[in-house]
Amino acid sequence: MVIYVHGLWLNGRESLFLRRRIEATLQAPVHAFSYPSVAATMQNITAQLADFVVEHGASELHFVGHSLGGLVIYRFLERYPEQVPGRVVFLGTPAVASRAAQGVSRLRWLAPLLGRTVADELLSVRERRWVHADRALGVIAGSRPMGLGQFFTRFEEDSDGTVAVSETRIPGATDAVTLPVSHMGLLLSARVADETARFLQSGRFGL
Repeated sequence: MVIYVHGLWLNGRESLFLRRRIEATLQAPVHAFSYPSVAATMQNITAQLADFVVEHGASELHFVGHSLGGLVIYRFLERYPEQVPGRVVFLGTPAVASRAAQGVSRLRWLAPLLGRTVADELLSVRERRWVHADRALGVIAGSRPMGLGQFFTRFEEDSDGTVAVSETRIPGATDAVTLPVSHMGLLLSARVADETARFLQSGRFGL
């Protein structure tokens, strides 16, 4: 089984194409976990995810997180490490910090729209490290700069328009790849879906 965790301002429905493609390849169900990304704290979100995992009990459990969703998975496994075997893929997850979020936070009229979780997790640099040696992590970043983030910060490096490639890198990850897609394009690209499914199957990307 695979659980998909969405990002800020989304609800999981945007992942329909991605989930269908992964399901077709793995021949396994992919469930979208929905949470209030602005209103809830990370502690509340991870507790809700823990309940969701129990509800969909499985002998093998993979996770796919888009953007902020990757950090939800990171914090969930940090808080609830005793899980059945599986792998994880982050799609455009800002693992260090988010310059785009920092840019939004400086605008008084927009800052409240980020919510408590983003404020706690992405407005200052974090030295995160993947420490789950028994659960492989694959990181997919986008390099097509088409996203709202570019209106709030200047990327002088490859980015998906919202998250810079360098912001997605996390020490301890098993494998990482950059593909020519935008931040939301990560959810629509057949190539991204294929690489995600490949990693969940084998623990490595195919490129």
